Amino acid sequence: MKLFKYTFVLFLSLFLVACNGSSTIDETDSNMRTADDVISDFQAITLQPGINDLKLETFVTGVYWDFRVIAPTDASESNKRPLVLTFHGASGGSPTAHKNTDCYDEPGLAALNAYIISPNAGQGEWYDQENQQQVLALLDLAKTFWFVDSDKILATGYSNGGNASWFYADYYGDLFTAAIPMASSYNPQRANGTVPKIDVPLYVIHGSDDELFPVSQTQQYVDLSIAAGSSIEFVIGEGLSHYKPCEYVEELKIAVDWVQTEVWD
Repeated sequence: MKLFKYTFVLFLSLFLVACNGSSTIDETDSNMRTADDVISDFQAITLQPGINDLKLETFVTGVYWDFRVIAPTDASESNKRPLVLTFHGASGGSPTAHKNTDCYDEPGLAALNAYIISPNAGQGEWYDQENQQQVLALLDLAKTFWFVDSDKILATGYSNGGNASWFYADYYGDLFTAAIPMASSYNPQRANGTVPKIDVPLYVIHGSDDELFPVSQTQQYVDLSIAAGSSIEFVIGEGLSHYKPCEYVEELKIAVDWVQTEVWD
């Protein structure tokens, strides 16, 4: 628990640096909540099997994370389940974006019988500091208080969410064990021109008829990352359009089988 609380204080420090340009934590600030506050509120959540639409007050009073959890029916200490972070596409602040799980997440990930967390990015991008804090905090909380198999942590998402799953596999490779980006276009090259190896195995799915992200561009990014030593399976879904995400279900099922047999087995 001490390490967990230390991680939470680190998240809080990063949040304050992003918002205020200062690393000083003023515990007397009436707008701030402690790590214990957030942990206590999370522990008070009662998950029902299936869909749970939740709100969790953050480190700032009156500011909430909105997220959906799809909970397995049989998780227990002796039957720990995988955990999936799935990132919705688009950006711009749709308050219900995290609830769009019936299209491909629920049918495509069903074989995992996993905890599925679908957070909401709010007005920002998935790589913004505030959303990094949300994602990492929810991941840490779930691993600490639910029956999660820490060796089976998957990141996935579609379009902008596909880029997010690639981003978190890239920058937080010690927290995830597999990633399935879909309809994505993630440039792995750093500002200095280098391309680091991504330690997390990826299964990248891209439609041949993607109108927004040309398949040739995503292929180039995949090739760059593979050349750097990353392990990536690249699958082109024939006839798949960017604007018909539900048609990715069968490809996602195949990707899940790959994760189970080639990565986690």
